[in-house]
Amino acid sequence: MKIRHFVFFCCLFGAFNSVAYAQKKKQPKPLAFSATDRPRNLSDSALLDLVQQQTFRYFWDFAHPVSGLSRERSNESFNYGGEVVTTGGTGFGIMAVIVATERKWIQRDTAAKFLLKMVRFLSKADSYHGVFPHWLNGETGKTIPFSRKDDGADLVESSFLFQGLLTARQYFNADNPVEGELRNRINWLWNDIEWNWFTNNQEVLYWHWSPNNGWAMNFPVRGFNECLIMYVLAASADRYPVSPAVYHNGWAQSNFFKNGKEFYGIELPLGFDFGGPLFFSHYSFLGLDPRGLKDRYADYWMQNRNHTLINREHCVRNPNQFKGYGPQSWGLTASDTYNGYDAHSPTNDKGTITPTAALSAFPYTPEYSMQALRHFYEQLGDKIWSEYGFVDAFNETQNWYANSHLAIDQGPIIVMIENHRTGLLWNLFMSCPEVQKGLKKLGFQSPHLK
Repeated sequence: MKIRHFVFFCCLFGAFNSVAYAQKKKQPKPLAFSATDRPRNLSDSALLDLVQQQTFRYFWDFAHPVSGLSRERSNESFNYGGEVVTTGGTGFGIMAVIVATERKWIQRDTAAKFLLKMVRFLSKADSYHGVFPHWLNGETGKTIPFSRKDDGADLVESSFLFQGLLTARQYFNADNPVEGELRNRINWLWNDIEWNWFTNNQEVLYWHWSPNNGWAMNFPVRGFNECLIMYVLAASADRYPVSPAVYHNGWAQSNFFKNGKEFYGIELPLGFDFGGPLFFSHYSFLGLDPRGLKDRYADYWMQNRNHTLINREHCVRNPNQFKGYGPQSWGLTASDTYNGYDAHSPTNDKGTITPTAALSAFPYTPEYSMQALRHFYEQLGDKIWSEYGFVDAFNETQNWYANSHLAIDQGPIIVMIENHRTGLLWNLFMSCPEVQKGLKKLGFQSPHLK
């Protein structure tokens, strides 16, 4: 089921042009270095600082000027123009704002006002049973269809958004009018989500619902993939929660949930053979702390680390003999590529390396991720370093280097590097009382659970 969604997603993004958006936002810009003047001979810590800070510019000075939401990509896609903002990518951007605030790249009151503008906009934007669409018009708040029938609620993208919003609610805890309103508005949005509606009266969550097309997308979400966060949040809700049976009989029941086999000598507890694209181990775990996180099905630290190691080992062994692959250049996940967009993995390897794959894996494989980071920055930086950090992807066999950036790829770089360094986002999200309740309800164990 999930692979079919990948194919659809890839086809939709197959054609895009590279006309850059005009930057409208007048915001203080974090310091930026071009490919030619980027600093050299940096320490590991200084290099991580630089990558996080320059990547953050995507979510700050390139945010939509009216709503503050994160633009889908840095080049126009599918002739929609510069108004397309992304629900899930905005959730990642919110978490990036928290990192920037904590590291004092931006002032706390400025960050809080920026997020408050965002949630005020969301309060008036289109939603369906409390759930936002995949894309919104960043100026009007109206739905931009992702496809002909995907013109309503997107429960997965909205889950990524609320992962970020709940984390922001925990961080901005000061007793002042701006932060107080920010927390209240996040709670109002959170409590309006009718999670149980999206079961369609069955023991599984459905990805889409449309006021024009109903359940026509017909996509029950079963694991294992990037959608674990959706089930955790659905179980965590106070007003419209789902039962544990929805998790155990829906998410955990598929012919690609349990694995248990070895690939390149590395055991994979859950998911597709060879693990699938690496974003499976990133998106839900920007907030969910996998350290010590276990349920009856898996140890999620082992799952995510081994998934990463399998993906890297495939690139090291390089069975397809693509140019540039090796211990210093690895990482297969969904991204732009030389002929469109594709969900890259060991079983769908076309020679395209996506920097977010290795860099968002820093918590799981810090030494290997640093090795990749240094190669990307020091050896390939002239071709792939830009004003928003690394470009989306490159393929040395095809002599192709993207000039695009995607919110869903840039955000995890900032967030997961920070989780590797300090655990900031993990600690904040896991401190949510609702999340703790939901995890317990589903039978999870975690050091965070009180």
